[in-house]
Amino acid sequence: MKLERLDHFGIEVGELARAERFYTEVLGLEVVAHLGTEQVLMKCGAQNLALFEVARPELSKSERERIVANPLGKGHHAFVVSRRDFLAAGERLRAAGVETSKPIDWGDHDCLYFLDPDGNLLEIVSYR
Repeated sequence: MKLERLDHFGIEVGELARAERFYTEVLGLEVVAHLGTEQVLMKCGAQNLALFEVARPELSKSERERIVANPLGKGHHAFVVSRRDFLAAGERLRAAGVETSKPIDWGDHDCLYFLDPDGNLLEIVSYR
């Protein structure tokens, strides 16, 4: 078997409407389809992102701070952005009340980790 490409990836969220607002209004993704009342499919470049509403406990403020303060080595989803968008992202995310890490310079690229409303760890990456 040879996997050809990633078709979509899924993220579990506690409240679908809240997550849909975050991924469209803050991250700029576009809704492709609502699949019943518990799933939203969103366009993310050449792939799709599926949001799945599931029962999950809310993370405390200290748990959220711990995750975003030490993001390396943890499961996450990373999105490539332009250099211009990367430079503006920190302010945009903070203005939306999103918890972010400090940018990390890896030499050939920079990254910024942040949390969605459900505490899912996300990353934006800009290659030089």
